[in-house]
Parts: sequence; structure tokens; C-alpha cells
Amino acid sequence: MSEVKEKIIRFYKGSEGADTAVKLVDMAEQVMSRGKFKLSGFLDPYGQEIAETIVANYPGIRVDFEGGYQGAERQRAMFIDETFGGKPGFDVAVVKISWNGQFARPGHRDVLGSLMGLGIERDRVGDILIAGENARILTDVKMAEFLVTDFNKVGSIAITCEIDDVANIAPKEERCKEIRATVASLRVDSIAAAGYGFSRSRAAADIAADKLKLNWQSVKGASQTIKEGDVLSMRGRGRLEVAEVRGTTKKGRIGIVLKRYL
Repeated sequence: MSEVKEKIIRFYKGSEGADTAVKLVDMAEQVMSRGKFKLSGFLDPYGQEIAETIVANYPGIRVDFEGGYQGAERQRAMFIDETFGGKPGFDVAVVKISWNGQFARPGHRDVLGSLMGLGIERDRVGDILIAGENARILTDVKMAEFLVTDFNKVGSIAITCEIDDVANIAPKEERCKEIRATVASLRVDSIAAAGYGFSRSRAAADIAADKLKLNWQSVKGASQTIKEGDVLSMRGRGRLEVAEVRGTTKKGRIGIVLKRYL
């Protein structure tokens, strides 16, 4: 094991990104030894951050990302030897599934759960975009072919499946709301309560239920400290960026500026 690889694995050991780091650093090592490129599965934003950290430790390679459409959250990483002259593709495909909206309204969790029920690994699936009586699933080309022939139900709901064109997916337009508030401390439950508009006790309950993520990792506890630049996320409530920590007021409270992306 190279010294760089050992250092990276040790850094992420015990974290939620440990397995991802091992896979990605192996890819980087292969590119370093053989040249050309290696393509990962779909990564969440934390996985993408790990990929960028790895590349920073390997001179001579770069990493590019692609999720199928502008603004995609889950993206594939491609480690590329900077001397490689080819133009490899990311092999991202989109499958459109449809159902009868009079009888059912499956959500993101329903679709993802049914995909996992087929034995599909999470990194084979990118974003899942629900709209009305259909959903678009970003995946790789081989998996898209499998889904068209074998994916016929979301739970007990009958669906139809077809290959779609990624050009039919509109770029994601994020709405942003700026929130100025004061908090007693920079505890994560205080920040979440101020940004999402609920009580600290509710925030603490959501943290205990692992519903809230900090920089795309599970929050360790309600008392965990937040710093400027951190990002909180909760499915259904969007992302919350700590844009600015402004200092302490005369009453001893801390002024903050949050950006909530809806």
C-alpha cells in the first residue's frame, strides 16, 4: 500500500465515507500506475468531496463529475491521467417510469426502495426526479437496459419503463431564501431550528432519528458545533448553508446569515 493511499484511508477510517474512500483511492492508484482513466459509480456530495480530496494528493490526475443534467446532486466521478488524450464518456442514461396517477402517487423513497429491492447497489443510481405521473431515474447505460426489461413495479404499483433522453431533463433551478437570525449558540440544533423554522426539541428529535445531515454526513449529536460554510440538509426541507457568522450581540446571542435552498 502506498504511503498516500494509507494516509487517505486512515483519515476517513470510522467515518461514513470510509468505504467510498477505499474504492475511490483504488481508482486513483490505478490511474497513476496505468494512465488513462477510471469511472466511479454515482456519488453523493460527500463522496464527490472525497474524490476531490483524493485527487489533491495525486499530482498528474484530475477528476471530472457528471450526473446527467445541470444541477444533479448525485454524480459520477472520473479520474483522468492529465496526459491521456482521449475523451471518455460518463455513460449516464435516464429511464422514465410512468404509472396511473388516479390510483397512486409514489414518492422518491418508494421508487428508490423498489430499486434496492431488485438488488441494485446504491451507486448504480443517480438522481430520481418525480414529476406528476412519472419519474426519471438517472443511472448507467447497462443498468438502464436492465430496468427497461425487469423493473415493472414500485411497491404494488404497476409501472411502465422506457429509455428517455437526458436532454428532456430541465436544469435544476434552485430557489434561495436568506435568513438572518440570532441564536444562543452555534449548536446544530439551534441552527437547524432557526433555518427550518421549528423548535430546538423538534430539531433534536430529527437528529436522533438521523433525518438531518451535516455536510452530507450523519449529525453526531444535537450539541455538535456548526461553523461558517457548513451545510445542513433534510429531505423534503432542502439545504441550509451557514453563509455567515456575524458575531455576538449585546445580549450575548450570535448573529448568523443562513441560505435555505428549496
